[in-house]
Amino acid sequence: MMFQKKTNVLALTMLVIIVLATITAQWWLPVSPSEIDPEQRLSAPSVDHWFGTDDFGRDVFARTVVAAQVSLAVGVLVAVFATLIGTVLGLVSGYFRKVDFVLMRIIDGFLAFPALLLALALVAALGGSLVNIIIALTLAFFPVMARVVRSAVLQVKNESYVEAARTTGAGHGVVIGRYVLPNVLSPIIVQTTFIFAKAILAEAALSFLGVGVDPSTPTWGSMLQEAQIYLTLAPWYSIFPGLAIVITVLALNLLGDGLRDAFDPHNIKRKRKVKTKAA
Repeated sequence: MMFQKKTNVLALTMLVIIVLATITAQWWLPVSPSEIDPEQRLSAPSVDHWFGTDDFGRDVFARTVVAAQVSLAVGVLVAVFATLIGTVLGLVSGYFRKVDFVLMRIIDGFLAFPALLLALALVAALGGSLVNIIIALTLAFFPVMARVVRSAVLQVKNESYVEAARTTGAGHGVVIGRYVLPNVLSPIIVQTTFIFAKAILAEAALSFLGVGVDPSTPTWGSMLQEAQIYLTLAPWYSIFPGLAIVITVLALNLLGDGLRDAFDPHNIKRKRKVKTKAA
């Protein structure tokens, strides 16, 4: 079980706390993230302002929590769309050899560019908005998922149970949906968690570069961009949004590693042997 490891439990716990805090922020935040107080400008962390204030006197804690809404929304939607597109293309490419060459060359074209550079170019062309960022990051990350799924399908499609299904007259759709897809879900789930983490990092990078969502909407990347000129004067301004990114991405990566270990067939066989010997 993946939750036998303390790191996996810790990662899941951190994610649950972050998600719950983000969803319920409007009910428990003591201060509005947009409330300006010039007298409290660049105040250090205190009882009234746990993470200090920014250059407009706005509460950094409130803005960090609210900014998580954008980051998590982008991460979830990009992970879902990239997984759906990549899975479909990977299944088609791995199962139908006639279209494999064409699809893989198109995907290789996407992979020829670094994901962040491709997303940056697409957002610059489409314009900075939440929808355009999701589209750009989906196009940047789905090729990796397609490659992973295709590789898994190539291993599964020649298994005896798949061959038996074909010989009984089952159509391609039935074979893929009933026999191939369920047996390649493990790498899909693992890769989805990594795409989630990469999407959060990419969104923060785009916002830091000034091509993210509307500047009036707080995001972790835009907060870091605003805080860079106050690194020595008010270090808390950049430390806490940065820690939010680190903790969220670290938790997702730890969870992904845990899922990968849990679904690894070698680990499963090893555990079965240990249980057999113990019995």
